[in-house]
Amino acid sequence: MDFGMPLSEAMDTQRAIRRLKVDPVDDEVVLRLIDLGLKAPTGSNAQSWEFIVVRDPKIKKELACLNWQVWRLYARIGRWATRHDPKRRRMLGAVQWQADHFHEAPVIVVACLKGTYIPFLHISTATYFGSIFPAVQNLLLAARAVNLGATLTTIPLWNLIAMRRILGLPWNITPCAVIPLGWPLGRYGPTTRKPVHEVVSFDRFGNRPAAQQLDGADPASCGESGLR
Repeated sequence: MDFGMPLSEAMDTQRAIRRLKVDPVDDEVVLRLIDLGLKAPTGSNAQSWEFIVVRDPKIKKELACLNWQVWRLYARIGRWATRHDPKRRRMLGAVQWQADHFHEAPVIVVACLKGTYIPFLHISTATYFGSIFPAVQNLLLAARAVNLGATLTTIPLWNLIAMRRILGLPWNITPCAVIPLGWPLGRYGPTTRKPVHEVVSFDRFGNRPAAQQLDGADPASCGESGLR
């Protein structure tokens, strides 16, 4: 399996792939994806990750049931909210497809962390989850590099007690992300995102760079004329 895709190409063409074939994905490939995920930085280099690779049909059905219990409520809201937005309605359709076929994904990877955090203390929560999501993004980029379909979802995590029971997790290991993996029915390709100058501020919120400045100018030398 060739993981030689340029990083910029993987980033430029990465998207959530929710429609997956039922064709098997070799353990060797899945383990390599996770191995590349483990190269990510983690708080205090604690490396407190745990990854559960789910192939058992019974366990996949239980995870699909958890996913469906929340999705059926969210979908009603989503259909109303997107009734005048065809683009978002198409995305909603992809999520609906995933919910309907969740149990058919060849592999479901559940990314977990050891240890605990204080839910009502922001720095504790941010530090805790900040130790797993870089690894998850590495895994997603690695999947893109070999044309595997993947997406991150947290919907099944609404019931942590059930998740721990289904996966046999002890109380001090928290599931943080659920990643169905498989060969895509859809395709990867260029994504549509907001222009960078619409989401960047220099020094204080709202101090936006001019669009032309981001074509190569140095922000440190732009002066007042370079900001709007």
